[in-house]
Amino acid sequence: MLRPRIPVNPLPTGLVTPLVQPTAPAADIEPVACHHNHTPAPVPATPRIQVPAVRLTPTGLVTLVAGGAGLVLIVGTVLVSMLLAVAITGASIALIAVVLRLLIRDLQKGR
Repeated sequence: MLRPRIPVNPLPTGLVTPLVQPTAPAADIEPVACHHNHTPAPVPATPRIQVPAVRLTPTGLVTLVAGGAGLVLIVGTVLVSMLLAVAITGASIALIAVVLRLLIRDLQKGR
């Protein structure tokens, strides 16, 4: 029988206390013989399900290519519009910052 090796656990105080392990195996325990069959039951074979292979006709291939191209165009349009929105927002914030800086400078001069 395999015995696991338990590591020594260091305590926070720095003292190392080993765990107590039995020194001799219990030899007085005898296995009990039983009178029934221990062979595993046979497992029935699972039927294989045949999945039909995907076959593309020329029309299906054209449709697939057109759908992929359309998807790329739509995603590209959305991404470009988002980039344009960020660019316009950044430009408007920069313009507002310049105007505010000029107004504050005019207020400090006392005009």
